[in-house]
Amino acid sequence: MERRESPQGNEDIFDRLMGLPLLRRLAPFYRRHKSVLLYLFFGALTFLLSVATFALFNAGLLLNEHAANVLSWIIAVLFAYVTNRTWVFADRAHGARGIVAEIGRFVSGRIATLALEEALLFVFITLLHLNGLAVKIVAQVAVIVANYVVSKCFVFARHGGDASSAG
Repeated sequence: MERRESPQGNEDIFDRLMGLPLLRRLAPFYRRHKSVLLYLFFGALTFLLSVATFALFNAGLLLNEHAANVLSWIIAVLFAYVTNRTWVFADRAHGARGIVAEIGRFVSGRIATLALEEALLFVFITLLHLNGLAVKIVAQVAVIVANYVVSKCFVFARHGGDASSAG
């Protein structure tokens, strides 16, 4: 696997953390599976952000489940794009045109998984009257897996002869 460094040529913060004495034993595993591990880490943070903002909007501000979900989705997508681009998939696009196209693919993929999530919320909350927060948590698991596949294969996939060796 290629070693991912920041644009300044330095290792990123996660590479440096793996150099700590307590974590050195895990470094070979980390290097082999870096993109997946970072996706899981940032996916977990995105999950927590999504669930927390959903709960805030739904229970705290008394918005219905679907409005709360869309607002939490917007916040989570912004966070996910920045973290995926910066650390998980190592900044694939360059230039204004490339970045705009990348953002378009990212948001399109996330809209597709939002539709999946909204369908799950509709069926299990609106029709079956199950607990909104519990359904949101389960739906997020399906969305995280789908988002990884979309990001890896569609959004941040390298085109041409420089295919990613990650994952």
